[in-house]
Amino acid sequence: MLLFLSVPQPRPPGVRTRAGAARVVRWRRQLRRLRRLLRGLRGRPGAGGRRRGRMALCGQAAGAASLPSELIVHIFSFLPATDRLRASASCSHWRECLFYPALWPQLRICLRVSPAEQPRLEFLMRKCGWFVRELRVEFAAENYLSGGGGPGDGGGPDAGTGGEEVEALQLSSRWLEVLRTYLELVLCVLVSIRNNRNLQKFSLFGDISVLQQQGSLSNTYLTKVDPDGKKIKQIQQLFEEILSNSRQLKWLSCGFMLEIVTPTSLSSLSNSIANAMEHLSLLDNNIPGSSTLITAVELERFVNLRSLALDFCDFTAEMARVLTDSTHVPLQRLSLLVHNVSVMHKSLDNMPNDEHWKALSRKSATLRVYIMAFDIKSEDMLKILKPSIPLERIHFDSYITCVSGAIVDLISRQYDKFLTHFILMNDVIDTSGFPDLSDNRNEDPLVLLAWKCTKLSLLAIHGYTVWAHNLIAIARLRGSDLKVLEVTEESIDFDQGELADQDVDPVHNLIEQVSLGLGQPWHAVMDIESLSVFTEPNRHFYREMQTFSEDI
Repeated sequence: MLLFLSVPQPRPPGVRTRAGAARVVRWRRQLRRLRRLLRGLRGRPGAGGRRRGRMALCGQAAGAASLPSELIVHIFSFLPATDRLRASASCSHWRECLFYPALWPQLRICLRVSPAEQPRLEFLMRKCGWFVRELRVEFAAENYLSGGGGPGDGGGPDAGTGGEEVEALQLSSRWLEVLRTYLELVLCVLVSIRNNRNLQKFSLFGDISVLQQQGSLSNTYLTKVDPDGKKIKQIQQLFEEILSNSRQLKWLSCGFMLEIVTPTSLSSLSNSIANAMEHLSLLDNNIPGSSTLITAVELERFVNLRSLALDFCDFTAEMARVLTDSTHVPLQRLSLLVHNVSVMHKSLDNMPNDEHWKALSRKSATLRVYIMAFDIKSEDMLKILKPSIPLERIHFDSYITCVSGAIVDLISRQYDKFLTHFILMNDVIDTSGFPDLSDNRNEDPLVLLAWKCTKLSLLAIHGYTVWAHNLIAIARLRGSDLKVLEVTEESIDFDQGELADQDVDPVHNLIEQVSLGLGQPWHAVMDIESLSVFTEPNRHFYREMQTFSEDI
């Protein structure tokens, strides 16, 4: 209708001007376009009518492929990463917009140490490594390969060869390939971000349990893959180059990364970056001798540090004094790894005493401590657990040395105001006889822990005997405040009286009573492989430490 309102009054025949004829031609052309548009909207059948209608509606100038890049990026910003990848398959233009820097401020990658992962990692890091602001990479071996190999893997060793030669000959080709691939993947990550000046958070974790022999890396294994040490030196130099080139780095975390961090690495950071650093995590139990990754003098530069994670033997009394200095902001999170390898090679004489912990608590009323203990003897734990530590989380993981009931009693007495997480794991091969913490005691230490630690929200146990009636008592004491109660099925035992009662199924009764106590359905852990806290303690500790530090 609007098109005809603008039509001038008709002239008598023969009086039409040339300009008027041109206008009529234009109107007719517009009418034909309008008819095609309406035909496409109505979806009329015909020879290509539907297709022509769509083309007329969108047109080449209004098609999705020709939308401005800014608009496509804005649309992508509302989509999760998986949907972005699917949408980028529409056309080449959308694929080019996929890796716009604003869309990938954070990049979190979990990689299997496998050659199949290398091309994918190279592609992703080539696209995002130069601009990403937060990068978190975790490496995990596909399998926990054994160090020894059969005759088919390397031939039987001669009886006269030395111990190191026998060990080297027994290494399987697949095991060496895992270590070789691990080094290549680390190099790929570091090379791609060496010139990234936008990097604000950088986190690396390497699950190198497969690369260790009795808790420490064997030089025989490493020299087999990297004979002249060039790759290790290149990795260390790249890491230092990243630190020296950084301009906005506030979060640096490196755990179990196979000698990537050296005692001189932090000296590459400029004073301005060190002063602005908020989180620092350096966890590596492969440092030989008494050397440490950071000294108290170096820590003086990190005046804005709010979260710190170190090997316990590296956290000295002098460091505690530095953190209580008036020039430093109050420390709020402290994660400490107590490893038997470090305790064997380093002394506990320089650790903070109770007065140092009191000073740290006075400096920061919100300071909370997370301790992970690997195969630590009870007498050493009694020295470490000072009364004034504001201990919020503790994780015991044992392969040889078991935790005693006295240690659990000490924890429940000293840290009842702070403790929220308690993990007790004993990874023994023989499951016929788990240690019983309640032997020769009137009260079970775990029940006392649940009674005294009123803030307890997570309790996980494997490899220690937990009596069914004590488990019910724990659930009733803590109730719905105990958010997570993970106990493996093989750790639960029943009294003879419970087993003798023919009218009640003890297993069903246990499940029912614990569920009623917690106020939620509960079952014992039947498959230990389903929980990383039991199967991958290093990874669990590292992830929990990250969450613990971010929750400020």
